[in-house]
Amino acid sequence: MLIQEKTTRMFTATTHRLMTDYSEYWSDAVQRSVLLTDILRKRGNIYLDHLAKDQPPVLVFDYETVLDGRRLDRPANYALVRILDRRVEASGGTGDSQPPDSGNPSERRHRSCVAAKAPKATSRPIVIFDPRAGHGPGIGGSKTDSQIGMALDAGHPVYFLIFFTRPERGQTLADVRNAQIRFIEKVRELHPEAPRPAIIGNCQGGWAAALVGAERPDLVGPMVFNGSPLSYWGGVEGTHPMRYSGGLLGGVWINSLLSDLGNGYFDGANLVANFEHLNPANTLWSKLYNLYAHVDTEEKRFLDFERWWGGFFLMTDKEIHQIVDGLFVGNKLERGEFELDAGRRVDLKNNHNPVVVFASFGDNITPPQQAFNWIVKAYGTIEEIKRRGQVIVYISHSNVGHLGIFVSAKIARKEHKEIIASFDMLDYLPPGLYQMQIEADPDEPGEYGITYSEKHTDDILAFDDGLEDEKAFLAVRKLSEITDILYRAFAAPWIRLANTDANAEALRQLHPLRVQRYLFSDLNPWMAPVGAWAAQVKEKGNRRPAAEDNLFSAWEAIWSKSIVDGMNLYRDVRDAASESMFKAMYENPWMQMVSEFAGPIAPDDDQDLAAVHRRDALRWRKHMATGGFGDAMVRIFLAIGFADQVVQRKGYQTIGRLFANSRRMKDLDLEDVRQIVREQSRIVQTDADQAIATLPHLLPERQDREDAMAMIRQAVETIGRELAPQEQAILDRIHEALAA
Repeated sequence: MLIQEKTTRMFTATTHRLMTDYSEYWSDAVQRSVLLTDILRKRGNIYLDHLAKDQPPVLVFDYETVLDGRRLDRPANYALVRILDRRVEASGGTGDSQPPDSGNPSERRHRSCVAAKAPKATSRPIVIFDPRAGHGPGIGGSKTDSQIGMALDAGHPVYFLIFFTRPERGQTLADVRNAQIRFIEKVRELHPEAPRPAIIGNCQGGWAAALVGAERPDLVGPMVFNGSPLSYWGGVEGTHPMRYSGGLLGGVWINSLLSDLGNGYFDGANLVANFEHLNPANTLWSKLYNLYAHVDTEEKRFLDFERWWGGFFLMTDKEIHQIVDGLFVGNKLERGEFELDAGRRVDLKNNHNPVVVFASFGDNITPPQQAFNWIVKAYGTIEEIKRRGQVIVYISHSNVGHLGIFVSAKIARKEHKEIIASFDMLDYLPPGLYQMQIEADPDEPGEYGITYSEKHTDDILAFDDGLEDEKAFLAVRKLSEITDILYRAFAAPWIRLANTDANAEALRQLHPLRVQRYLFSDLNPWMAPVGAWAAQVKEKGNRRPAAEDNLFSAWEAIWSKSIVDGMNLYRDVRDAASESMFKAMYENPWMQMVSEFAGPIAPDDDQDLAAVHRRDALRWRKHMATGGFGDAMVRIFLAIGFADQVVQRKGYQTIGRLFANSRRMKDLDLEDVRQIVREQSRIVQTDADQAIATLPHLLPERQDREDAMAMIRQAVETIGRELAPQEQAILDRIHEALAA
C-alpha cells in the first residue's frame, strides 16, 4: 500500500511538472515567436532606412570627409574620411526610431560621444582599408573596441577608406588603386612631421592595400593584412572547399553573365550569398535560432550586425572580371603576372616596408594557406627576403572565424592592440620572416608580452599539405579563359542587346537576400500588427520566459542541435562531393597536360638568385670593418638579441631607451638608427663570427670599448633576466674580441 501511494504521488508530481513546464514553455515560445518576428520586421525597416540614406558606413565613430574620390580626374566611388576624436555611444537603431544620420559622409554626425586621446603631430597616422566584397564599409569600426578604437586609444590619427553603393561607370581596379594612392598622399600632406602612415587592410582591403604598397612603397609605412587572400589556390584537401568553386562553375564566365544581367554592374548580394552558402546550418537555422532562444538579450547585437550584413554594394563589370580572372581563378598576383595597367605587372616584392599578416585556422573564407603562402611563392627563400631588406611578420589564431579577425572585440583588445603597438618596432627588426606571439604578462595583469621568433619558409609550408594539388588550378585557369571567350563571343552580345537599366534593377531587387528583408518590413501590410503585439509582450509583467530547467526548453535545444548536426552532415557530404568532382574534372590525364602547358605553380625568377646572393654577401663582408660607435653597439645588441632567434619587444624597448639616454648615441635621429639597424643586421646575418671579430675596428680606442662594455652591462641589468645560453655565449665572444 505504501509503495502504491509513493508511486501515485510520484506520478502526480511528474504529471504536474510536465503540465506546468508544457504551459510555461508554450507561453514562452509564442512570446518569443512574436518578438522574433518583430526583430525581423525591424531588420527590414533598418534595411529600408539604410537604403534611403544611400547606405552610409556602419561606423560607431564620428568622422569627416577629407577627400572624395568621385571628384578626382579618374573618379572612383571611394572617399577618405578622418575619424574624429569622439566615439558614438549608440549605433544602428531599432528599426522604429532611427537616430539622425544624413548618410552624407561630408556632414558630421551629432550624437552622444566619448572623447579619445588627442594625437600628437608626430604620431604615426593609421589608414584602414575596409573590405569591399559585397557589403558596405565600416565593419572595422562598428564597435568601440575595434581597430579604430585601439588606434585612437594609442594616440594615432586614424583615417578610414569608405566607398559608396554604386561605382562610377567604367570604373576599374586601377582607378581604385590610384584613388587610394591619392588618399595616402593626402594623409602624408596632413602629417608632415609624422612617420609614414601604417596601413591596415581587412579581407579584400588587404590585397587592395598590397597593390598600393607595391606601386608606391615610398608612401606607406608598416602594412597589416588581416584575413586577406593573396594566395588564392592555397588550402588543405578536405577542409577548404571554397577554392574549388571557380573550377566547378567553369571559371570567370559566370561573373561576366551576372554583370551583363546587371547591365554593366555586378551585384554584391551574389558575393554575400556565396558566403552564406558555405555554412548552411548557420544561414538557415543557427543564426535565427540563437536569436529566438535569446530573444530578450540578442536584439541589439543582431540588428547592428544585420545593418552591415544586409548592405549590398555594386562593382563594375570590369572590376569583378579583373578580380576573379586575375586573382581568384588566375592567381596571378603572387606569381607576379597580375596587371592593373596594360603591360605593367604588379610585383609584391616592390614593397620594402614591414608587413604583418594575420590569419586564423577557424577561417573558412581566407584560410591561413591563402593568407601566408604568397610569402613563399613571391620570395622563394628566406635569403631573398633578407637580401631585399624585407620584414614579414605572421600571426595566427587557432579558431576565430573570418569576420571575427577584424570584428571581434576580444581580438581587437589583444591582437590588434598589440599589432598597432608594434608598428614602430617593426622598422628596427632585422630583415627576415618572424612569427609574432602574444602571451599574458605575468608581471602586469591585463598587459601582454610580445615575442618575435625567426622562422623559415618551411614553417609557412607546414600549414599546407603540399603545393602539388595546386597544379589542377592551372587547368582551371586555362579553361576559364576559354569559356569566357566563348561566352563573350556568342552569348554576351545578345544579353546586352536585350537588357535595360530597368530590367537590371528589377533583377537586383528580386534577389532572395533583398526579398526576405522586404517581406519582413513595414512594406508588407501583414506585418502591421506585429509591432503592437511585441510591445504588448514587452509590457511589464507580460513577458514570462520559461525557467532554465524547463524540460521542453531542454528538448527544444536538443532538437535544434540535431537540426544543426544534420545540416552540417549535408554540408560535409556536399563539400566532399564537390572536391571529388573537381579532382575528377581537373586532375585527369587530359587536364594534367593542360596544367603542364600552363607552366609551374610558382615560376622561378629569371635572374640567378644564387649568384645575386653571393654578390650581396660579398658586399656586406666589405663593410664589416667600417663604422663607428653607434654601428658597433647596434651590431652587438643584434648579435646578442637574435642569438636564440627570438626577440622580446620589452628588450627592444629597453635598448631604445638606453640609446636615447646615451651621450654617445642620443644625437642620432630615428632615421639614422633605422639605417644603422638595416646595415648591421645584414652584416650579422651574413657572417656573425666575422661581424664579432671585426668589432675592434669599429671601437679602436680603449675608451670606446669601455663605454661599449658599460652599456652592455647596463642593458643586461635593465632587462632584469638571465641571458639565454646562446645569448651568453655570444656575449662572452664579444668580451673576448673587445679585450684583445
